[in-house]
Amino acid sequence: MKFLNYKYVIACVLVIITCCFSGCTDDFEAINTNPNDPEVVNPSVLLPNVLRESVKRVHGHTTRLQRLGLDGGMLWVQYFARNQYTNEGDTYFTVADLMNANWKGFFNESLINAQQIIDIAGEEGSLNENQNYVAIGMIIKAWIFSVVTDTWGAVPYTEALDTEIITPVYDSQELIYTGLLASLKTASDLLAPNGPDISGDVLYQGDILKWKKLANSLRLRLANRQAAKKPAESAAIFSEILGNTTAYPIFESNDEHAALVHEARPSNNPWHEIMVFSGREDWSISQTLISAMTDGAGHPIDPRITVYANPAIGGEMAGLYTGAINGLPEADASVFINGASRPGNFFLQETAPVVIMSYSELLFILAEAVLDGDYTGGLSAKEYLDLAVTASFDQYGLTSPDGYIDALNADKPTIMLEKWKALFAQGVEAWTEFRRTGFPVLTPPGPNTIFENGGQVPARLEYPNSEYSLNGTNVLAGVSINGGADNKTTELWWAE
Repeated sequence: MKFLNYKYVIACVLVIITCCFSGCTDDFEAINTNPNDPEVVNPSVLLPNVLRESVKRVHGHTTRLQRLGLDGGMLWVQYFARNQYTNEGDTYFTVADLMNANWKGFFNESLINAQQIIDIAGEEGSLNENQNYVAIGMIIKAWIFSVVTDTWGAVPYTEALDTEIITPVYDSQELIYTGLLASLKTASDLLAPNGPDISGDVLYQGDILKWKKLANSLRLRLANRQAAKKPAESAAIFSEILGNTTAYPIFESNDEHAALVHEARPSNNPWHEIMVFSGREDWSISQTLISAMTDGAGHPIDPRITVYANPAIGGEMAGLYTGAINGLPEADASVFINGASRPGNFFLQETAPVVIMSYSELLFILAEAVLDGDYTGGLSAKEYLDLAVTASFDQYGLTSPDGYIDALNADKPTIMLEKWKALFAQGVEAWTEFRRTGFPVLTPPGPNTIFENGGQVPARLEYPNSEYSLNGTNVLAGVSINGGADNKTTELWWAE
């Protein structure tokens, strides 16, 4: 999308006027080139920026009212509940900035920077060709586009990053998914572990094989997500990847999953910036999560709760956990400020990792694919489920309680409930999986709650106001493609 910079236009006019009166020399371009402001930025500089900015925007932006993960997904799937400012997401009300700023941030920062990596390192780029940079840019671009389309539905895709197009058309989720799946396959094929070196890789430290595994694991995520709508195509993708993991390797352990480890401030974990450095205490652990992981009296039956949450104030010595209720009015919610558990210290560390895709998630995907008949030839759904839960515990250095895994049934509600537990802190991903499947069953609105949206968890976000003023014809076409009004109740294409 092309945005006109009026300051640039004015500057150009002044240059022309100056040339007309004083005469331009043949050396003008050379004389006026600033060596400290290069026109081309090396991919090694762009890569860490696009990774950090994208993770921050998905996980929980440090700017208030832009926190798609923190004040969106984490509340809507009832991991967290707000104990103040409950109208900032917890009651399903969404401020305009949540749509406007995230739309702009995804397109004008994350996606455009990923595309620059591809363009600069590609065949016609201004630097020496580097296919590994190209492939990594494609993977990041595919991941971000998947978040964007899974948030809004139909969005600009085929024309979105063409700087010559001011009003890009909107593409359907089905078309976008087809493009993303093809792009991830191309990226996997391009990646060469013995190929050109890369630098600036703050995710995998230049390990190209791990990037290859991420590309194929993300491809399975998207194939699974669309499977109810395109079963034959998704089954073919599962068969291609899992039938030839030499050519298409996938995650094989927690050591390989995609988790961005943060650094000291200002490159710190967003939750650390918000909850520790800035001292915000607006979020408590939801009673829904506490109920799922304790015995009803606050004693853990799932040791992961000891990582996800801190004991409630007053219950520290006994290790008791208490949750807050989602969707309450401000006065009622405030009683939980000092009465409910807060997010666990593990996630509040300055350098805490933020997961893009975990090994356990991949195994849950395989369990569901086998259950639904989208993949045959591997383990059983129960075996994949057991491995997935084990990987989730191992991710935090924990062991599942005796009998916990044996008692699990490999049915859809159980797989998705366990996946929801394992996806804690990945609010946007958990929100997408809930909207796709309807699981887990969340706590319904109570008599004192003031949920908007008819009490329904938001199915999508509305398009930003800027699109109606700048790209009106195409955004209206996007609304039509989604098959419902531009509101938070219109279900997205992959909803089962």
